[in-house]
Amino acid sequence: MAKPNSFLYISLCLVVLFNGCLAKRWQQQQQFNQCQLDKQFQCAGVAVVRHTLECNGLLLPQYSPTHQLIYIVQGRGYLGTVLPGCPETYQDSQQQQQHHQQEQGQSRRFRGDRHQKIQHFRQGDIIAIPAGVAHWLYNNGDSEVVAVSLLDLNNQANQLDENPRYFYLAGNPEDEFQQQGQGRRQQQQHQQHEQQNNNNNVLSGFSSELLADVFNMDVQTIRKLQGSEEERRPRKNIVKVDGELQVIRPPRSRQEQEREEEREHRQSGRGRDVDNGLEETLCTLRLRENIGDASRADIYNPEAGRISTLNSNKLRLLNWLQLSAERGKLNRNAIHVAHWTQNAHTVIYGVRGTARVQVVDDSGRSVFDDELQQGQVLIVPQNFAVVKRASSEGFEWVAFKTNDNAQITPLAGQNSVIRAIPADVLANAYQISREDAQELKENSQDIALIRPSRTSSERRVM
Repeated sequence: MAKPNSFLYISLCLVVLFNGCLAKRWQQQQQFNQCQLDKQFQCAGVAVVRHTLECNGLLLPQYSPTHQLIYIVQGRGYLGTVLPGCPETYQDSQQQQQHHQQEQGQSRRFRGDRHQKIQHFRQGDIIAIPAGVAHWLYNNGDSEVVAVSLLDLNNQANQLDENPRYFYLAGNPEDEFQQQGQGRRQQQQHQQHEQQNNNNNVLSGFSSELLADVFNMDVQTIRKLQGSEEERRPRKNIVKVDGELQVIRPPRSRQEQEREEEREHRQSGRGRDVDNGLEETLCTLRLRENIGDASRADIYNPEAGRISTLNSNKLRLLNWLQLSAERGKLNRNAIHVAHWTQNAHTVIYGVRGTARVQVVDDSGRSVFDDELQQGQVLIVPQNFAVVKRASSEGFEWVAFKTNDNAQITPLAGQNSVIRAIPADVLANAYQISREDAQELKENSQDIALIRPSRTSSERRVM
C-alpha cells in the first residue's frame, strides 16, 4: 500500500489546520496554478477544530471573521447565538419582579433575565454560523458533546489574513490552532501576536476605567470580566458550570421533541425555510438541520449504506455561507464509488470506523492511499478523484464542502460519467472491444454506494 502524502491528512487531537493559498476563492481560478502539487491541501483555505464538552461544560461566547459549519458528532445541549439588531424574545416570567440588595448603604434593583432565542442541538446536527456572529454551546446531557467545526478562511466574508482565529468574549483561552503549512516568518508573527495579546478575551484590551463607564459597572467587576492578573483564574475556552446552566427556555416533552424533528424533516423535504407559511427573517433564521438520522438519507442501499446531503436547497442560510455538508455511512467492506466534486473542496472527518481511501490528482498520480480512521481529517481538493472502501468494522464520516450546492460526478454506476459516454467512444479511448466497453457501462447498476458481489482477487481467478 502506498504511503500517504503527509501534508494531506492528520489525526485530529485538538485542531487540524489546512491554510489556504493567499488568494481568496474568487481569485483562485487565476492563481490556482501557483499552488504546488504537494500543497494542494493549502488551496482549500479551511481550518478544522474539535471541541469536547464534558457534562455541564460551557464553550464560552466567541465569534470568528469566517463562516463556519459545526457538526455534532455526539451528545446534546443548547446553542446560543447573538444576531445583531434582533430582539431578546426569551424573557424571565419574573421580569417585572424587583429584588433589593443592600450594598454600601445603597439599594440596587434587578430585573429578570432576557436574551435571544436558545436552540437545542443533538447528535447529527449541522449548525451554520455566519461570520462575526457570537455564539456559545452548552452540554446539558449525560455524556460528552463532541463538536467538529469547519472555518472557511477563503470566504469573501473574511477580510483578514489566512490565519484562523476566534475572538472570545470571556475567559483566557489558549491558541486553538496549530499553525501548520505556514512559513517561519508567518509563525513568528503569529507567536508575537499571541504574546502581545497574552491569550485574553476581547475585553481585556480596553481600559478598565473606560469599560466601567461603558457598562456602568464598578472597576473591580470589570477587571474580573477582563481576566486581569489580580483577578485571573485558570479559565480556558471551556468551563464547567456549577449545577445546571440557568437559561430561559421553553420546556420540551418527548412528544414535542419528536414533533419538532418531524417538522424539520418536512421543511427539509420541501427544500425551503418556512415558519408558519412565512419566509424567514434574519432574526428567525434557521441555523440547524439534522443529517444524522437514517430516515433522512438521500442515497440508501440496505446492503451498502447511506448518504445524506445538506445544501442551500434544504437550509437557505448555506447560500449565504457558500458551504454545504454530507453525512455518510458505509457498511462492512462497502464502497463509495470513485467520484470527484466539480465545484468545491471536500474536508472529510472520520466519525466512526475505518476505511481505505485513495485520492488521485490531475496527472493521474496517487496522492493518498491509506487508511482513514475515526478522528482523522482528509482534504480532497476540487476535481481530485476519490474512492472509499470501508473496513470490516464499517466507516462513517461527515464531509464539509466549500460550495453551497456541491456537484458530484461519479465514475461508475448509474448517472456516472462512464455510463453517459457512448460505448464506441470508450472502446477507442481505452483500446478495448466494443463488447467490453458496453459491459463497462452496464455492469455497475448501483448509485454511489456498492456492496461488491465478489472481491477483485476472485475476479482475477475467474
